[in-house]
Amino acid sequence: MLNIVIFGPPGAGKGTQSQKLIDKYQLVHISTGDLFRAHIKKETDLGKKVIEYNNNGILVPDSITIDMLKGVLNENKQANGFIFDGYPRTVAQAEALDKFMEENNTSIHAVVQLAVTEEEVRQRLKIRRDAEHRPDDEESKVNRRIEEYFDKTVHVLPYYEKQGKLAKINGIGSIDDIFAKTCEQIDVARGAKA
Repeated sequence: MLNIVIFGPPGAGKGTQSQKLIDKYQLVHISTGDLFRAHIKKETDLGKKVIEYNNNGILVPDSITIDMLKGVLNENKQANGFIFDGYPRTVAQAEALDKFMEENNTSIHAVVQLAVTEEEVRQRLKIRRDAEHRPDDEESKVNRRIEEYFDKTVHVLPYYEKQGKLAKINGIGSIDDIFAKTCEQIDVARGAKA
């Protein structure tokens, strides 16, 4: 089993690289945002709790997110592995994810950071907004997501660096070059865990 966490600010290319990694390694993609939306749409008990927290302006507790992750893992027991996108966002979440993975006799093998400057991210998102008219690319939402990443999420990286799992990849360049460098780092991490 191969388990990867992909990090990077909005517009860093996580979606593009995630899809290429999924195709190459036959991984199951786990996006916490997608999980929340799916549970809300299906009106599950967890989805109702997410709505309640959101309506009160409170972040969804880690325990609920982990319960959703457990559901995905249980539904995909024969998977070659997982790629986590959008989780963990805090050290507490990273610790909870490690504990959860350990309980399932596996671990996070590699953490890929697509390193892109804030200036580059803003330029990419402006181009994407003009071309695709995506609702999540509205300037106010983009600013909030960029601030969230550079103020909070980026601080999770030292946690994984101490474990020797962090692969910093320059996120500026051709998609194929970035992908080749990413695979090289993942293959090294996978070989070390074999």
